[in-house]
Amino acid sequence: MNKKIPNDVPLNSSSPSTDSLKKDVEYHLKNTLGLGLKGVTTVHEAVKQRLFLHLYKALALALRDKIMDKWITTNQTYKEKDAKQLYYLSAEYLPGRFLANNMINLQAQEEVEDLLKTLGLNLNEIEDGEMDAGLGTGGLGRLASCFLDSIATLQLPGHGYGLRYDYGIFRQDILNGYQVEHPDQWLQHGNPWEIQHEEDVVIVTFGGSIKREDALTNKQKSDIEGGETVSAIPFDTPIVGFNNNTVNTLKLWSTSVPDYTLFDIKAFDQGDYEKALKNVLSHDDLTMVSILYPNDNHDSGKRLRLKQQYILVSASIQDIIRTFKRKHPSFDHFHQKVAIQINDTHPSLVVTELMRILVDQEGIEWDQAWDITVKTCAYTNHTVLSEALERWDVTMMQEILPRNFEIIEIINHDFCVFVGKLYSGDMDRVRRVSIVEDGKVKMANLAIVGSHSVNGVAELHTQILKEETLLDFYEIFPEKFNCKTNGITPRRWLLKSNPELASLITDKIGNGWVTDLSELEKLEHYADDDTFLNTIMEIKHRNKERLKDYVYHQNPVKDGKGNIVERIEVDQDSIFDVQAKRLHEYKRQLLNALHILMLYNELKDEPSKVIIPRTFFFAAKSAPGYEMAKAIIKFINVLAHVINNDQDIKGMIKIVFLENYNVSLAEILLTAADVSEQISTAGLEASGTGNMKLALNGALTIGTMDGANVEMSQEIGEENMFIFGLRTDEVKQLRESGYNPADECSKVEAIQRIIDQLYSEELTRDPEEKEIFKQIADSLVHEDKYFILKDLIPYKEAQDKLSELYRDKTSWAKKVVLNIARSGKFSSDRTINQYNDEIWHLSKIPIG
Repeated sequence: MNKKIPNDVPLNSSSPSTDSLKKDVEYHLKNTLGLGLKGVTTVHEAVKQRLFLHLYKALALALRDKIMDKWITTNQTYKEKDAKQLYYLSAEYLPGRFLANNMINLQAQEEVEDLLKTLGLNLNEIEDGEMDAGLGTGGLGRLASCFLDSIATLQLPGHGYGLRYDYGIFRQDILNGYQVEHPDQWLQHGNPWEIQHEEDVVIVTFGGSIKREDALTNKQKSDIEGGETVSAIPFDTPIVGFNNNTVNTLKLWSTSVPDYTLFDIKAFDQGDYEKALKNVLSHDDLTMVSILYPNDNHDSGKRLRLKQQYILVSASIQDIIRTFKRKHPSFDHFHQKVAIQINDTHPSLVVTELMRILVDQEGIEWDQAWDITVKTCAYTNHTVLSEALERWDVTMMQEILPRNFEIIEIINHDFCVFVGKLYSGDMDRVRRVSIVEDGKVKMANLAIVGSHSVNGVAELHTQILKEETLLDFYEIFPEKFNCKTNGITPRRWLLKSNPELASLITDKIGNGWVTDLSELEKLEHYADDDTFLNTIMEIKHRNKERLKDYVYHQNPVKDGKGNIVERIEVDQDSIFDVQAKRLHEYKRQLLNALHILMLYNELKDEPSKVIIPRTFFFAAKSAPGYEMAKAIIKFINVLAHVINNDQDIKGMIKIVFLENYNVSLAEILLTAADVSEQISTAGLEASGTGNMKLALNGALTIGTMDGANVEMSQEIGEENMFIFGLRTDEVKQLRESGYNPADECSKVEAIQRIIDQLYSEELTRDPEEKEIFKQIADSLVHEDKYFILKDLIPYKEAQDKLSELYRDKTSWAKKVVLNIARSGKFSSDRTINQYNDEIWHLSKIPIG
């Protein structure tokens, strides 16, 4: 049915502020977009959607106008006060939609909703005009965005640097159960929040040859001759602090803008239009796709990845130094005015690029430049997985970044000499900590040596770094190592995502929790209040109804050509069990799926058995080149087809794979969850933040003692979670002593049965699917690298306890309240305050 769009503009508004906003929206519709609402009556769906898009843009531009004065004033104040500023370098960000978040932080939500009401519209319709920014892959990018929100809310002078990917992370389709990747065209309708600054373009150089006057030492000022250059143009996005006047900046670099200085006018005059435009249009578009998703199985993917990392680093360091020099003629106090945080290993070339510019362009002596670099840079490690501690081929780096590689060799030589002297010629230790080894440059080693601080992101993770992964470095630099447990912003993940729950909490304890999440502990007083418990669960039920509606209308089952073959009807009274995270074997989505198969077998064996109905939600993307992860996605979807269509089990189990998981979908999914799946192999998850978002919204955790789950169990209480499985020391012991997964099959009949099912035709007769299932079964029986079979029975026992508790609605609701009330530690505001107190030492600067 077509919606009637009102045609009377201007309309009556409810308040002077709404009148002002209405005028701003009208202005941008007319003068920026060349549009108006007059004359629009009943329209077709496609026209309606375009109208909503135009209204979204006009509203965004009107709100940006409100931001601009604050933004300009913030930057002017930092300059006038000569404030020390933080520059947070991250290869990815996942900010989600800006419209609602900026409305909340500007305290303009009521004003906007009043305006839309006069137009007969609701905010959700307009919000859908904005696409999620495709700037990252998962937790790392979302964490960076939470941090920027907290930095601005805490009124700290800090900004983000990243890359403006044209297509970013891919858009995921699930076709016939397979993941299919499509370009994520998040910029197809433009981005009204960003401002392009062509005047601040910087030049980044690859290749070339090194030239210097004094050939006797490579520590002297050097030049690069020749080489390939690209122009990096910044696009600035405002980062609005909550209920204050601070507006910091996320600066994203793009090489996608055509360089019209390369236009060949002579060829044009001669009528050769193709030649005239050749250089303009064939420049290297190195920021077209996300840094973490080129297929690194190929040399071209690796080269793109390295070049992108260097663009991020080189453009950002040039901009930082340009800003610094506007106020300071000398670099003597550089580290007292500049703090650089390296977010994981991707921006580790910060160390060499800062050295290159200080020595080669600013003429600073090597030793002084090194002192400045180490005092300025700090490094956050996000993983203990060796595959994620990046290593680059020496030959590739020499070719693409000759001077940076030469600087790495110098740093490495000096460091190895230092370690050799410190440990009396222990060459084995020297080899282990060397930045360059066996034809590889180890980027994590570079970041550690070149930084004054190295932090983990959870207590367990930091302990593992100190005792295992980075033990040699910890013994050399114990003073560098520290822990900063991750957190999430409550503005996005409760105030914005779950407004009913946020309103209830504010009614009971006031709104102080929005900027001080520890205030939530006051909710414990209501844990025995039946009225409060009922209200909490009613809100949860409405959130589950919203997710149910999304699944039915927005997440149909499709065949290989994209045709809808089925719509899934879920039971909102069932337990909503959610596992939402990047698909990786160590995160063990497969463990979850095997338990579902085990539960299904029980129901098939006992047709009269009655269980609490369960709906299992999976939301995950696999890296395109990660074949086993994509096989697991296919397995989950085949299992969903079998179980969802089996009338014998009477709908007591349903499986839903939510395609194209992003921040906006997370806001729907996580607020509806009853159960939070945090089941990674102990010792492998650095922290996790999905666990925090789910607990904050009243989901009970079933999980291993891994990452931040350990600290959550300390804060929330292990009795209010469902903890199972091997501990970190037990995993380590099993790896050392030897583990035979076939033993688990022979010991437990139920495990052997599901392995047999994977090898047989019981679940599928399709040859391609059978081969995928065999691949999964082989990996379990012959290796089981992530101890899935070892933890399967303890996991099932925890699931059984969970189901039994859910029958007791009051006891369940009480634990829901305690999970929310005890989530205060896991605010990104607390994390950022710790970073600032112990690493950055920025001064709080109120604006206006």
